Amino acid sequence: MPKTRIPAVGSEGWFTEDGEGPALLGTRCTTCGTVFFPKAGFFCRNPDCDGSDFEEVRLSRRGTVWSYTDARYQPPPPFVSASDPYQPFAIAAVQLADENMVVLGQVASGFGLDDLRVGAEVELVVEPLFEDDESVQVIWKWKPTDGGRR
Repeated sequence: MPKTRIPAVGSEGWFTEDGEGPALLGTRCTTCGTVFFPKAGFFCRNPDCDGSDFEEVRLSRRGTVWSYTDARYQPPPPFVSASDPYQPFAIAAVQLADENMVVLGQVASGFGLDDLRVGAEVELVVEPLFEDDESVQVIWKWKPTDGGRR
């Protein structure tokens, strides 16, 4: 019996894996049109707007690498390492194609610092972060679209 795929700790409602493909989920203020990620819920974070109504929106699945680094040291809880002992991983700050906002995330499995460069195109994927006896905990990651090789 396959295990249930669920969002990892802290990311429930931040992304979807529906039939249209994986996507980050944000909100758009119905007053000023500003898009937010993670979702806004009580008030518009745009200082020039007093809106408080939002609609859920799917964000761009592609973007360009704005910056990147690696996590040489294990992050503190609630982070759960996918390996024991801990294995460093790459992190990319990606400027989304349509929204022009920067979203941080891990880089897809099998890719590291040598596969990234500022301005390179990446796409959103959803991959396992870790699994337990009942479920597979998943998270969004950024995957280089050209194979990433320099």
